[in-house]
Amino acid sequence: MNRPPIRIGISTCPNDTFAFAPLLTGRVVAPAPGFEFVLMDIEELNRSMFAGELDVGKASFHAALLLSKSMLVLPSGSALGFGVGPLLLASQPESTPATFARQFPGKCATILCPGEHTTATLLARMFLRDLIDRGSVQLKQTVFSGIMPNLVAEMAEFGVCIHEGRFTWAEQGLHLVEDLGTRWESVTALPLPLGGILARRDLPPELLRSIQASIQDSVTWSLNHPGDALPIMREHAQEFDDEVLMKHVELYVNEWTVELGTVGRQALQALNVRAGESGIVAADNPDLTVFEP
Repeated sequence: MNRPPIRIGISTCPNDTFAFAPLLTGRVVAPAPGFEFVLMDIEELNRSMFAGELDVGKASFHAALLLSKSMLVLPSGSALGFGVGPLLLASQPESTPATFARQFPGKCATILCPGEHTTATLLARMFLRDLIDRGSVQLKQTVFSGIMPNLVAEMAEFGVCIHEGRFTWAEQGLHLVEDLGTRWESVTALPLPLGGILARRDLPPELLRSIQASIQDSVTWSLNHPGDALPIMREHAQEFDDEVLMKHVELYVNEWTVELGTVGRQALQALNVRAGESGIVAADNPDLTVFEP
């Protein structure tokens, strides 16, 4: 019996549309029986992975930790690095969750986050744990593209910004509280693992090898021909300025996107350990398994 196409999900953010553009356009050939692509917001992808709706797909590494028994991490296609972390922003200058709690005792500040199982939410829960436990801060989930507009409109005090907004928050009059990625780097000395390509453990090994090889070829092609990906990046991006799009790519697509390597694997293990210590995953949560072709 012929196998149906491999259902694969990627996010609409520029680093994914850049990395997968050669596969989306046919410049790199997908393995038989072919790919059926779906493009979604990262939290939608996380939910699809939990629901078992995808064979392969991009997921936040927060979600990946919770899926570690049923999913493998492919060595190519990940987003991790230094200086790539989500930003905790405020609608007002010189405001932090701690100062809010002191200025408004008995009130609870709202921090908008881009999805329950995003790595951004994991970091917020990890680094603001004391304030959350005391009831001084509550996390509210919303689609990532609505976070900065809500802050500009002063409909929330704080928000965790990801994707292209990392480059445009200042011109929108918002204020940096903390770079959560820098905080991660200071306590681990490792790159921050944001998201990666997961694949079902029950896929045949030879098929997994073909999928991995095609993804690595796609990333490599785009790095060698960066301008080819711009039309697809523009089609799906929240920010349409080509310079901003390519800055995003330069930040999030790197040597660890081509292949996780030893450092990338160490970063994934550290994320599991830190999440376990913070009570975000079970203390005995199994480490992520990286597929070895």
